[in-house]
Amino acid sequence: MYAIIETGGKQFRVEEGAKIFVEKLVAEAGSEIVIDKVLMLGGGAFSVGAPYVEGAKVTAEVVEHGRGEKLIVFKKWRRNDSRKKQGHRQDFTALKIKAIQA
Repeated sequence: MYAIIETGGKQFRVEEGAKIFVEKLVAEAGSEIVIDKVLMLGGGAFSVGAPYVEGAKVTAEVVEHGRGEKLIVFKKWRRNDSRKKQGHRQDFTALKIKAIQA
């Protein structure tokens, strides 16, 4: 069974035992969270929500918090001899999916 969930403004396809990286959540490492924004359930029983499936929830364990790889942001203005170089590292939370309940 799989589910499509929404968290941090993005959608993820998850299965039990999968590890996903989502936008940073306010939860301690090792704690459990429940995601009730389930857009679709698939596999055995197929159901699509409008916008969310009622009564469906996904339980996940917070594995760790971290920062992604560095991205270079480079801006250049022509004919001005001006440029700006910045780096960016996005914060993330790693989740391990424990259970999908319909």
